[in-house]
Amino acid sequence: MQLAHIALWTQRLEELRDFYIRYFGGVSNERYVNPAKGFESYFIRFGDGCQLELMRRTDIREQAVGPRLGLCHFAFGLGSREEVLALTERLRADGHRIAGEPRTSGDGYFESVAADPDGNLIELVYK
Repeated sequence: MQLAHIALWTQRLEELRDFYIRYFGGVSNERYVNPAKGFESYFIRFGDGCQLELMRRTDIREQAVGPRLGLCHFAFGLGSREEVLALTERLRADGHRIAGEPRTSGDGYFESVAADPDGNLIELVYK
């Protein structure tokens, strides 16, 4: 069994689509629109086949910011410590929030944490 996709609600559909394509090499499908439900989405596919579904619906609004039960973060594996450092600095230079500075975790991962434009946390990891 493999994880097929993770889905995120957003009001910034195009901005998030562009973010995941630009920084993580995602490939997007054409926008799906269901006018009867006020729904539209993109699937962003990544190298290993896992996908991120970005969704917008007219009746879904922002939630309170901060820790809550449910999805905490998701992670992208990179090929080296240097790649983690380079992407962290690229995101920072482009004005994206770095929520966790590069470090080696207790379980041996070299990682940092960045936030996408909606504040979803993304670990950049190498092991």
